[in-house]
Amino acid sequence: MLVMPIIVLFYNENGLKMKDILVLQGIYSISIVALEIPSGYMADLWGRKKTIVFGSIIGFVGYLIYCFSFNFWGFMLAEIILGIGQSFISGADSALLFETLANQNKQELYVKHEGRLAAFGNLAEAIAGITGGLLATASLRFPFYAQTFVAFIAIPASIMLTEPVTVKKISNKYKYIFEIINYSLFTNNKLRWNIIFSSIVGCSTLTMAWFVQPFMKDINIPISWFGVIWTILNLSVAVTSFYILSIKKIFGDKFLIISIAIILSLSYILAGFLNSFFGLFIIWIFYLFRGIATPLLKEYINILSPSEMRATILSIRNFLIRIIFAVTAPFFGYINDIYSLSTTLILAGIIFFVSMIISSLIILLLKAYK
Repeated sequence: MLVMPIIVLFYNENGLKMKDILVLQGIYSISIVALEIPSGYMADLWGRKKTIVFGSIIGFVGYLIYCFSFNFWGFMLAEIILGIGQSFISGADSALLFETLANQNKQELYVKHEGRLAAFGNLAEAIAGITGGLLATASLRFPFYAQTFVAFIAIPASIMLTEPVTVKKISNKYKYIFEIINYSLFTNNKLRWNIIFSSIVGCSTLTMAWFVQPFMKDINIPISWFGVIWTILNLSVAVTSFYILSIKKIFGDKFLIISIAIILSLSYILAGFLNSFFGLFIIWIFYLFRGIATPLLKEYINILSPSEMRATILSIRNFLIRIIFAVTAPFFGYINDIYSLSTTLILAGIIFFVSMIISSLIILLLKAYK
């Protein structure tokens, strides 16, 4: 993600305000939402590798369009296409990982490998933070050219994936998709609350990613430091994700679940009140717990999901993350433009605190992490 350290500045340079930016991201989320569950179903029906390859091709096209766009409408087209590509990858990737391990009777190592996947992903993003920042010193558009090349690499990488031949696939009945939705959100109580909690946490981490740059700008951090700080934050995620299995063994599921709910939500509130360099320290703590939350909460969902439904259920989780973000992001962007960034962070923190605490306590009462 070479573009992320400077993307808000890039949008500003092309005439977009914060409200426009978050509306754009809301549109991106809606484009994911439109195909998130159907694409997960296709992965369960046709195979996870096929949908990942297709999503990689579409993702490359999306960034190619970005390279030649200069206004809101061009960016919107690119975001819609990127959203479609992402919808075909998300869910299928984690399902493929879990099934690969299950095929070798090593599913108990899922959280370790999901953590390492997140760690190397964030390490790559950390390196990209420095690289993207350096490219941006010449032009804010250069990171998008480089990003298009990186997106292209995903195509041969996805083609080289191997899918276990023993994976169960659902029968060719398209009405079955509604049965999976009913099972995951209504029938299976433990799975439902894991999906809800994971979705709220996912939305909070996604929202924070879009407020880091405005926060740094608000406290007058030099642009030359944006890439460095972005790198530090992503390295922090990489460290906790890499050691997630050890962290889980030391602290246990109960402690981590309630800690994720409290730390992630209170970080918003504290960063809002501490609109200073110390606020960056709070955001750093947030990113440390983000590295714990992502692989841990995905593990709970994978454990509770039947094999033939796994990609679809993970896509339902991603669907909810994006639908919540699509609703809340433009609202937060509006509050930011009308009032201030501090007010927006505090308000977001209160909303996330109430929703996370309620859902996490229900998970603990149901022992839904087992």
